[in-house]
Amino acid sequence: MKKTFVAAALAAFVFTACSESGKHETAETETMEHHEGMAHGDEMPAQTSVVVEAPDYTAAAEPVKNQISDVVSGYLKLKDNLVASDAAKAQQDAKAIVDAAKKVDVSALEGEQKTFAEEKLSEVRQAASAMAEAADLELQRAQLELLSEATFALTKAFGAAHETLYYQHCPMANNDQGAYWLSAEKDIKNPYFGDAMLKCGSNEEVYSKK
Repeated sequence: MKKTFVAAALAAFVFTACSESGKHETAETETMEHHEGMAHGDEMPAQTSVVVEAPDYTAAAEPVKNQISDVVSGYLKLKDNLVASDAAKAQQDAKAIVDAAKKVDVSALEGEQKTFAEEKLSEVRQAASAMAEAADLELQRAQLELLSEATFALTKAFGAAHETLYYQHCPMANNDQGAYWLSAEKDIKNPYFGDAMLKCGSNEEVYSKK
């Protein structure tokens, strides 16, 4: 009974750890293969799957949408450089995001639209500013969760996407509490760990401009 319990515990650990090693036993190999299929992006979420709730402000004027799309473009560049573990380039990208966020003109928005945009843009500037001030890769990555959620919420609310976007999740990030990021690619490339655990993650929400 004791041996059975230990084996089960080991299999459960392998299933949740996003490890790419340890294929020494048949049972462990099968567990790993199953885990890779579920946690490495092979399974796409249902079309109705929603992680980030956002109001529908897609009727807003085009200038705001285009300005927000510039923020998204800057975010995607930064994310790619975090995947590459290039702190210097990520720092420059973060500065560009701050500038892009400052250029979003919310003066034409009213009521809840304006309040929502100001709140999320404030979060974008807060996270991106912290990343721009940090030369350390881990300090930059610590701000990615807030930046990702705020950027994705703005994108969805104002219909600012020029391409299909994937909201992806790594269960190992943020000290095993899990964290999200935004990508224009379905394939998983983890910005929280880079090459250390490049494929660790899954697609949790897919957004396409209507």
